[in-house]
Amino acid sequence: MNKHAASPPPTRWSTSAAGMLVALATAFALSQAFRTVGAMMATPLTQHFGLTPQALGTWAGTFHFTFGIMQLAMGVSIDHFGVRRTVLTAFPLAIAGAALCTVAPGFGALLLGQALIGVGCAPAFLACTVFIARHFDASRFTAMSGLVMSLAGLGIVFTGTPLALLIEAASWRAGYAALTAFAVLSWIVIFWGVHEPARTATTTAASDAPAPERQSLRQAVRDLVPLFAMPHTLGLLCFACVSYAAFITLRGLWLGPVLHDRHGLSLVASGNVALVMTVAGMASPMLFGRLDPGGARRTRWMMRCAFAGAAMFAAMALTQSRAIDIGLPIVYGLLSGYSVLLYAYTKNAYPAAVTGRAMALLNMAMFLGVSLMQWTTGVAASWAVAHGTEPFRAVFLTVSGMLAAGTLAFLMLPRAKVQVRPTP
Repeated sequence: MNKHAASPPPTRWSTSAAGMLVALATAFALSQAFRTVGAMMATPLTQHFGLTPQALGTWAGTFHFTFGIMQLAMGVSIDHFGVRRTVLTAFPLAIAGAALCTVAPGFGALLLGQALIGVGCAPAFLACTVFIARHFDASRFTAMSGLVMSLAGLGIVFTGTPLALLIEAASWRAGYAALTAFAVLSWIVIFWGVHEPARTATTTAASDAPAPERQSLRQAVRDLVPLFAMPHTLGLLCFACVSYAAFITLRGLWLGPVLHDRHGLSLVASGNVALVMTVAGMASPMLFGRLDPGGARRTRWMMRCAFAGAAMFAAMALTQSRAIDIGLPIVYGLLSGYSVLLYAYTKNAYPAAVTGRAMALLNMAMFLGVSLMQWTTGVAASWAVAHGTEPFRAVFLTVSGMLAAGTLAFLMLPRAKVQVRPTP
């Protein structure tokens, strides 16, 4: 014990909640990279494997499908075994999936690799949110969540210009190889740097109380049922399914193809646009986290931003203007951080005893929504090609319609009552 205490740097690192949160955020950053590789990978993969737009949507959506369905299981694992053990156990699957994609001989292997990556990355963001909730003051939850989302945007930065340059210099397989190496490095950083600090204050005071019974996955699924009995849950899920999905469907799948195929931009030029959009998207969650107005104003901000996004996608569908197709994604990147307000809304919409379950349900809805939107836009693009219509018009009209429909459902269905807390 004393030998370990005699080494100041590791001790300072291991006892710093902020440092450990940054280490956990590296896995989240890799998760962000894996979910946005499609923007630069789509064109070379289509050329290499002869993919249809529908197959492309299936490939992109597979990550988010397995990611989404594993959220509840990962939440239970975090409750049972802690943040560190859950991430260290699951993340090797992402490494294996990335390695499989690197050497994939066919489309089936590529899909299997995507599925493994989705499972391996499933605890990445949930681990960060749980860590924040456990080890930071409650008043800092929104701001710290926004900070983590912004830091994780570094993963999306890589899938812009850097990934485009790597693909042009070598191949798309080199891109997956680089992501595999980064994922291994992230696992090592978490292994050495994350040791969950002991609870203080409240935990210490309650130490004499009997420990709560740990839930099984079956119990956790059963405990979700009461959430659906609450009138505001349906509207929340409708909004969650489309709000984040619109950003990832554009940045993570169709941005590169639309700039390359509709306007003739090179892969690197498309990567430059993706990079600027990413930088805007990195700053946005932190900004919305800091400016969160709370209460009823928070929900109005969320809906106005979503409706504005639907209008932007409609403009990209109907104008086919190069300036609009370059400029509006960047503007939408600046707007996209409004999704961080959804976490704060959810945290305040449910009793403290079920907050963890509500967050797991929110994550499931968000990422299954991404899978659904990416698959649906792929189907829409294939339908458009078969009927002699420009495919990206169908893609963007589909995104616009789904985003508007989800937001309208949130507007018209019951919403959580605003909790007014007396000032101390």
